[in-house]
Amino acid sequence: MNEEVSKKLELIRETLRETEVQVQGVRLRGTDWFAWATAGASNTVLLTAETGVAEVLVTTEDAWILTDEIEAQRLQDEELPANFKVYMNPWADGAARESFVRDLTGGGKVISDVCDNAKREGPISNLEKPLPPSLQNHKRVMMSSELERYRQVGQKASEAMTEVLKAAKPTWTEYQLAGAGAEALWAQGLHPALTLVAGERRLPLYRHATATGEQIGRQAMLVFCARGYGLYANLTRFVCFGKLSDERAELHSHVREIEAVILNLCQPGTTLDAVYHALAQAYEQYGFPNAIREHHQGGTTGYLAREIVANPTTTDTLTEGIAVAWNPSLAGAKIEDTFVILKDGKLENLTFDPNFPNVDVEGRLRPVPLYN
Repeated sequence: MNEEVSKKLELIRETLRETEVQVQGVRLRGTDWFAWATAGASNTVLLTAETGVAEVLVTTEDAWILTDEIEAQRLQDEELPANFKVYMNPWADGAARESFVRDLTGGGKVISDVCDNAKREGPISNLEKPLPPSLQNHKRVMMSSELERYRQVGQKASEAMTEVLKAAKPTWTEYQLAGAGAEALWAQGLHPALTLVAGERRLPLYRHATATGEQIGRQAMLVFCARGYGLYANLTRFVCFGKLSDERAELHSHVREIEAVILNLCQPGTTLDAVYHALAQAYEQYGFPNAIREHHQGGTTGYLAREIVANPTTTDTLTEGIAVAWNPSLAGAKIEDTFVILKDGKLENLTFDPNFPNVDVEGRLRPVPLYN
């Protein structure tokens, strides 16, 4: 961890040196950036918050964790690598932290992932500025140590999914299935950042089906965005109680074949808009020209559930070390896993569980509905 953090601190300091207007510090407040900079530590208390209870401050000389007196000891004991000094302000005195930052940076320019200028004092020229694209790109490319952690997260998330769907009953409500999913993720030490559930009636109606009190009936979809070490494992699976109709089975087959088109495109040098347009064309070829408009199709992932969602104008380029999570869908059918692009353009499925039923699709094992 300390070696990884040292590399990342150097990347941040390169940004300080290369910025056109001299910058004296970088503040990282978001849960995603905090986890990235600290090699997987968490500043999260409230799961739904985009920022946490601590932040990173990096200058040309030092690296600090800024937090309050409620959180400091726990973070030092349980979360933080040794690369950081810790500044603790009284929990009721946020101004003390801002004063500390001004003193440490000589009142100079600061860049941040969350420009919290409401707390800044002084001239407009000293307001915090956004992070440059170069640093954004560094966050999206996994180092080998990050990838090892990502593999752990993906394995745990997929095992939790299999466990829950094997235990599911048609009399369960969607709330029960979502709750069982969240419980299984917590048992693995993962944050259940998202657990979507659609039972038999709602499955063909909604792409983003948040759980309700309805019984799931003869089939259900369960979706996870599971977070561990700040990294997101994204996956979707189906469970069926009784045989699927031929029409519904064909939809699942179409989705797998459409997904194969875009997985084959996930090579270094491919742009995200090219993947989007290939998807649109694949949907049309299978007779579903409007499907591209009915749901976002996924994109790159990592320290956010989606770092970049692909659309017709996203020209960002895939490279080795980038993780992707695509989720092509039709009414009542969907497929989703988290992959990382390895050397020579090979894709590694981080969320594959051999204990979940699967079929070979163009050389990749892809999930099919589980029959209970």
